Amino acid sequence: MIKAVQAVLGLGLLCFAASQSAVAAVDYSKLPRIKQELVAPPNAPKHDQVVTGGPRIVEVRMETQEKLIEVAPGAKVWALTFNGSVPGPLIVLHEGDYLELTLSNPKTSTLAHNVDFHASTGALGGAGLTLVQPGEEVVLRWKAVKPGVFVYHCAPGGTMIPFHVISGMNGAVMVLPRDGLKDNKGKQYKYDKAFYIGEQDFYLPQDGKGGYKSFASPAEGMHEMLETAKGLIPSHVVFNGSVGAITGDNALKAKVGEKVLFIHSQANRPSYPHLIGGHADLYWVGGSFSDVPLTSQETWFVPAGSAVAAAYEFKQPGLYVYLSHNLIEAVLLGAALHMNVEGKWDDDMMIQLKKPASFDAKAAMDH
Repeated sequence: MIKAVQAVLGLGLLCFAASQSAVAAVDYSKLPRIKQELVAPPNAPKHDQVVTGGPRIVEVRMETQEKLIEVAPGAKVWALTFNGSVPGPLIVLHEGDYLELTLSNPKTSTLAHNVDFHASTGALGGAGLTLVQPGEEVVLRWKAVKPGVFVYHCAPGGTMIPFHVISGMNGAVMVLPRDGLKDNKGKQYKYDKAFYIGEQDFYLPQDGKGGYKSFASPAEGMHEMLETAKGLIPSHVVFNGSVGAITGDNALKAKVGEKVLFIHSQANRPSYPHLIGGHADLYWVGGSFSDVPLTSQETWFVPAGSAVAAAYEFKQPGLYVYLSHNLIEAVLLGAALHMNVEGKWDDDMMIQLKKPASFDAKAAMDH
């Protein structure tokens, strides 16, 4: 098995070297460079929606971090992360740009890590060229040739692939068309805000009393986590790392009239996002910006191992709940977030004509 992986890796390196000589006409030293400062989800890095001119090299740096996190009260897991967050940060490029990634695995790590970019082409999505042992660093450059939103995840090989993914080591890349997004009629569509929701399924082993086990290191809990995962029943399904991570003071914020782009990824299982009290004005099926988006969707679909994008212009103020409409996962396992929208209420859109005696207006808005 090890020899087979080494053979594949060696072939990938040979192919990579051959491709480098084949495209030697590109003078990368003359391409403009942009350093993108990555931020923790649900926020997106600063970016232009429309760009002019030729391709650029977008530089990003990610560090693999192994950290103990609390998924829910009494439930902790050794998260394997990019830049310390579950999911990893959103990266934004434009079609034709080059991503130049520096991936660093600190000496304090206990495992090897790499990155498989679903947006890239060749060498197992870059996984064959980015494997770094603790204390090592690698630099990879790839060209963004497909516009859309895509998953990236760690894929060291064998059982380590599902283990790293279900331990939180995944994120998303958004590749925008150079002239920006288009609506269903081909007109330019500009959003006011973009949020990245990374959905994560965890499989925490339990002891004989029903409590969640804790382990001293990622490797110590790996066997039991994978055995639990074989049942395909997650203990938790959460947005951005833990139950309630995007609620309360951390709830998303917008205003009536603002157009919000939601980028939603699921590296391991399908999901069914739904915005209670709103819709997807535009939904790019499969995350493809090359295709005409669907309109007026009540619930949209995220296939396993992919990311999609949906946009909505908010019409009413108040509390919105964005969740997976597998309601068992949303309510019982944690796949939900809150969004607070400010603005003036429009009675023409909705009005309560008769109140029951038990009605509590504040509770209705806070529900």
